[in-house]
Amino acid sequence: MTITSAARAAIDLPADAVYIGGEWIVPDDEPRLDVINPATEERIGSVTDCSAETAAKATAAARRAFDDWSRTSAGQRAAHLDALADAFEQHGDQLAALAAREIGMPLREARAVQVDLPTRVLRSTADLARAYRWDGRDASGSSIVREPSGVVLAITPWNFPVHQIVAKLAPALAAGCTVVVKPAELTPLNALFVAALCGEAGIPAGVVNIVTGRGATTGEALVQSGDYDVVSFTGSLTIGRHIGAVAGGRIVRATLELGGKSPAVLLDDADLDTAVRTTVKNCFVNAGQKCNAPTRLIVPEELRAVAVNIAAAAADAYVLGDPLDEATTMGPLASHAQRDKVLGYLDGARRDGRVVTGGLADEHERGYFVRPAIVTDLPETAPVVREEIFGPVLVVLGHRGEDDAVRIANDTEYGLSAEVWSGDPARAAALARRVRAGQVRVNGVRTPSLPVSPFGGYKMSGLGREMGAFALEEYLEVKAILGDPELT
Repeated sequence: MTITSAARAAIDLPADAVYIGGEWIVPDDEPRLDVINPATEERIGSVTDCSAETAAKATAAARRAFDDWSRTSAGQRAAHLDALADAFEQHGDQLAALAAREIGMPLREARAVQVDLPTRVLRSTADLARAYRWDGRDASGSSIVREPSGVVLAITPWNFPVHQIVAKLAPALAAGCTVVVKPAELTPLNALFVAALCGEAGIPAGVVNIVTGRGATTGEALVQSGDYDVVSFTGSLTIGRHIGAVAGGRIVRATLELGGKSPAVLLDDADLDTAVRTTVKNCFVNAGQKCNAPTRLIVPEELRAVAVNIAAAAADAYVLGDPLDEATTMGPLASHAQRDKVLGYLDGARRDGRVVTGGLADEHERGYFVRPAIVTDLPETAPVVREEIFGPVLVVLGHRGEDDAVRIANDTEYGLSAEVWSGDPARAAALARRVRAGQVRVNGVRTPSLPVSPFGGYKMSGLGREMGAFALEEYLEVKAILGDPELT
C-alpha cells in the first residue's frame, strides 16, 4: 500500500500490506486496488484485494490469540483501550487529513467524527469495562457469568470508516473478543492507519487483524468461512440480508446496521427557521452520506412553502471544494458510482415533483461533486421519498396534524433514527415515543459528549445495537452456573 506524506509523518505503513497476527504481511501475487481521492479523482494509494487464503490467515490469528486475550482482566483490556485512545489523540491531525482525502469529508468534520468521536468511544468503553458487572447472582442463587463470544468478524462501511471500526472494535475488545476487520474497498487506508495505532498502543498480536479487499472477494470469503463467532456488519440492506442469511445458517450471531430513511418531524409550535436550518445541516453532514441523516423533513402543510424557501437558502450557502480547505463546507461524494446514483434520483424527482435547488456541480471539472438539493411536491410513493439515497438530498413533505405526521414518519421500511421538533417539551417527548425508530433526537440534540446511548434500528434498519453497555452485550455469552458455591 502507498499512502500520503501526511500519514507517513506520524505512522510508517509498509506498501501493499495487511495486518495479521501483529505483523505487516504483503500477500504475494494478489491483485491490487487503487484508492482514489474523490475530490481530485487522483490515485492516492493502493491496497491488496486479499484472497480467501489470506483472509483465513487473519481469522486463524484471531483464533489463536483468543484464549490469552479472553483471560485478561477487564481492567487490563480497558487499559489497552485507553492506550489506543492516546494514540488517536497523538496522531489525530494526520488521521483527519487522511480521512478528508480518502472520503472527501471536510477536514473539520473529519476531525470531529473520525478522530474525536472514536477517541471518546474508546475511553467511554474502557470506563464501562471497569464498571461492568461481569459476574452476579440471580434470584435463585445461581451464578450468572458473562464471557466473551470469541472471534468477531467486523465488516465496515466507507462513509464513516474510522468511527465504524471503533464502534465495533472497542466493545469487542472490552468483552474479551478478538477481531478481524474488513474495511470497505473505497476507504481502506484509514483502517490500516488504525491497525498501526493498535500496534503502537501495545494491543497483543492477533487480537486485532485487518485485511483489505472487495466485498465480493475478501468479504465474501470471510463471511462464507464460518470461522468466527459473531459478525458485525454496517452497510446496505441487500448485503446485510445476505450476511444475515449466511450467519443464520451457521447459527452465528449477527449484528446488522443497514441504513435508514430518517424523518425530521416539525409540529406547528416549533421554531420553524431553527428547525429547518438545523435539519438541513444534519442531513448534509458528509455530503448526506450518513445512514441516520434526516432526509425527510415533515412540516405542517400550511408552512411547507416557507420551509422549502428556508431549506433552499441553507442548501445554497454550502461551499463545495477541496476537503482540506478550511473554507469548504461540503466535499464530494465518495465515488463516481455514488454521484451517478444521486443524480439519477434527482432526475426522478424532477419527473415526479420539483427540485428547488441542487444537482450536478458542473463548475467542478474534477471530483464527484453534487450541489445539495431540496425537493418537494412529491407523492409519498416516489422513490426519492421512500428509498435511501445516501447523498445531499432533502425531501420536504407536508403533514395535516400530529397523527398524520406520525403516519408519514413511520411509513417506511426503515427505522434507524428520527428527529422531532416542538416548542412544548412534553409534546415533543410524547411524539418521540410514537415514532418507530431506534434513536429519536428531540429539538436538535446531537450525539452526547459521553457516547453511550444505544444506536441501531427497528424494521429493515437492522439487528442489534452499538454504543455503551448494549454494544458490549452484543459480544458476550451468558452462562448460568447452578449450585455454584459462594467464592471467597
